[in-house]
Formats: sequence, C-alpha cells, structure tokens
Amino acid sequence: MKDITIKIIDREGVAHEVQAPTDMNMNIMELVRAYELAPEGTIGICGGMAMCASCQCYVLNDVELPEKNPDEEAMLWEAFNVKENSRLGCQIHITESIDGLEVELAPEA
Repeated sequence: MKDITIKIIDREGVAHEVQAPTDMNMNIMELVRAYELAPEGTIGICGGMAMCASCQCYVLNDVELPEKNPDEEAMLWEAFNVKENSRLGCQIHITESIDGLEVELAPEA
C-alpha cells in the first residue's frame, strides 16, 4: 500500500496537493477534514452517510471513479449547486486507482 496524491481546491479557490493513505479506508470527505481544508462543521455534517451533501465536490479530471450508488444519486438530486461532474466526497473511497484525482469543493449550501 502506498500514499496517493489528490489535488483539492477549497471553497476559497486555493489548490492543495495532499497525500492520501490507501490503507486507512478513508474517503475524500475525511481527507478534507484531516487536512482542515474546510471550516469545522461545514463538511461531512452527516458523518459520511450520503445524507447531507455538505461534502459535494466537482471532479475536475478524468480519473475513473466507481458509479454513484442510489443514495448518492438521490442526495445529489436534492442538493444545491449540482453540476454534471458533482460527486459526494464521502462516497469516493481512497484507493490507488484514484491517484491524481482533482476535485473542487462545492460552495457551502
């Protein structure tokens, strides 16, 4: 197992290139919280259950991600600021296959 590199653009437009461990069963939302790239209490409000969309992000590059599950689809249907490339960060698990992923955090709803 190795760390991978993920680029995250925060809500102020600042790009952060961070190292993400592939052996801790983390997701993008947890990575954003670990690096404190969003103010406390503004991301992952539901704890990563795909029930709040506070971790919505826009996928900026062509990294193959798993398909959206029905819970993620339903939450994005109800969320604000949704775009074609929107995903919930809590549903993108950190694996070696997403090395190089670039995402931008959606505006706070």
